[in-house]
Amino acid sequence: MWKEVSELKDKKILIVGLGKTGVALAKFLTKHEAQVTVTDHKSKPELSNTLDQLDGYTNIKFELGSHSPKTFLSQDLVILSPGVAPHLKIFEYARQQGVKITGEFEFSAGLIKEPIVGITGTNGKTIVARLAQAMLRESGIDVWVGGANENPITSYLLEDKKAKVVIAEMSSFMLEHVNEFSPANIVFTNLAENHLDRYRSMEEYVNAKRRIFKNTNQASTSILNADDNAVVELARDPAVQRGRIFYFSRKPALEPQIMNIGGAVNVGDELRIRTGPEIETFSIKNIKMKGKHSIENVMAALLLAREYGATHEAVQKTIDSFLGIKHRLEYVRKVGGVLFYNDSKATNVHAVLRALDVFDENVILIAGGKDTNLNYEPLRNIVKRKVKTLILVGEAKERINRDLGDFSETYLIGTFEEAVLIAYQKSRIGDIVLMSPGCSSFDMFDSYEERGDYFKEIVKKFK
Repeated sequence: MWKEVSELKDKKILIVGLGKTGVALAKFLTKHEAQVTVTDHKSKPELSNTLDQLDGYTNIKFELGSHSPKTFLSQDLVILSPGVAPHLKIFEYARQQGVKITGEFEFSAGLIKEPIVGITGTNGKTIVARLAQAMLRESGIDVWVGGANENPITSYLLEDKKAKVVIAEMSSFMLEHVNEFSPANIVFTNLAENHLDRYRSMEEYVNAKRRIFKNTNQASTSILNADDNAVVELARDPAVQRGRIFYFSRKPALEPQIMNIGGAVNVGDELRIRTGPEIETFSIKNIKMKGKHSIENVMAALLLAREYGATHEAVQKTIDSFLGIKHRLEYVRKVGGVLFYNDSKATNVHAVLRALDVFDENVILIAGGKDTNLNYEPLRNIVKRKVKTLILVGEAKERINRDLGDFSETYLIGTFEEAVLIAYQKSRIGDIVLMSPGCSSFDMFDSYEERGDYFKEIVKKFK
């Protein structure tokens, strides 16, 4: 793979998938005089809004509505956007003909000279990245965050940034193509069932996540969740053992073990961490974020931030003041004694479990979205205890109803707007209306952000 942008000139490069990532790649490659073609199975009218972002880039060729095998075979490199499944027959055919195929992250990471931190896990990637960013910036340290969320890693190259460290949120889709990427640090938050519409089994999903450890070395530091058995199991892989490991845990009983090898542990209202010879303490008495899992996220972030020079004062200030991120247990408003929360970023069962764990009872849960073949049975006990009314919507509503419908008053609704309205109608003073879908948004919306914003827009009209 090319390591210098100067090597891109006149190279024939095909971009597959014209979302945010495809747009960033097209702009970057064109800037460096590559011969760029973009292909997408969607038609020109379906992609009109995205195509507007490339207006004026006259040197880009577009093949929309289908993929042409002839075009694939004429390329020096094919780059897949993360949302494009890598197992399509046309990709296999191209590989057999000797065409090099890679992913956007693997390609762009190879051109970045600054140290890159890879944050992965089923949930918590964005909040850990943003917490670490806040801690570092409060310390006067320049940091750039992107990857699986709203900002493709290619944007760092396109913006011509020079940060001290690049923090990349890494989904399993991004990790599928990792062959050469060697992270300076790894953060692994947790591991639970997800994306079973793309993967044939949980094992296949775990194997994709495992690739973040592919090129660890003596200089690599892995920050791992000691309370997640699946993550601990991955840490037993010899590839992980080549570098240093810091564990974090909410279990005080693990304090002696963790303080001996380095890491962070929650004891009462304190976080105790050790990354060097001394043990430091941080208070969590004033933490603003909801949920016990927020403490895990803070520990992971502070271990990372301290690796890059965040000060004790800056870390404590961030713990005390950080309010969370949009679409993750985001408080919307109180109407008639009813509290509304937007948790649109909860796109899997594990995330919904964490959201429900925050509240005591009287929850009206709005769930559903794109059906990704997930098993919702792990939610049965908590739904039975805490959810008074379950409002189901979207492609997955029948599946969720089969798994959970007997454990709460349940309604299957046709439209998202109607689901929110019925949730409000069924609510009483003291209730919580929680939109925590447990599904991706792509049956009704272009993104979880769009879904969350629409939820807030509806709620803000209530009187």
